[in-house]
Amino acid sequence: MTRRLISSGSPFEEVAGYSRAVVQDPWVFVAGTSGFKDGQIAESEVDQADQCLQTIAGALEKADASLADVVRVVVYITDAAYFQTVGPVLGKYFKGIKPANTTIVCGLVDPRMKVEIEVTALKRG
Repeated sequence: MTRRLISSGSPFEEVAGYSRAVVQDPWVFVAGTSGFKDGQIAESEVDQADQCLQTIAGALEKADASLADVVRVVVYITDAAYFQTVGPVLGKYFKGIKPANTTIVCGLVDPRMKVEIEVTALKRG
């Protein structure tokens, strides 16, 4: 089994010494992903969650996988009230897939961040 590292090109990956995703066939582990895109982040937790999942989908594609392969989702939110608004975003992406999900209310590393999402995928053989 070979290990393959997937980068999103974020300079923070180098600073913090991590990869956007690690492929250890048949598994793909996608790091916690925020709603930042091109150095900008939306104000709304809904828009942030949507951007998180778009970035995750791109990382999975680079790993020869897709959102359909996701078996586990961990969602970090900074306010319990966001569970009601972020849930439908997850439903939009995972409605037919229904991976296991854990949602945690916590602080995040940047005060603008309201949502961070990580996933684990099992590529179909």
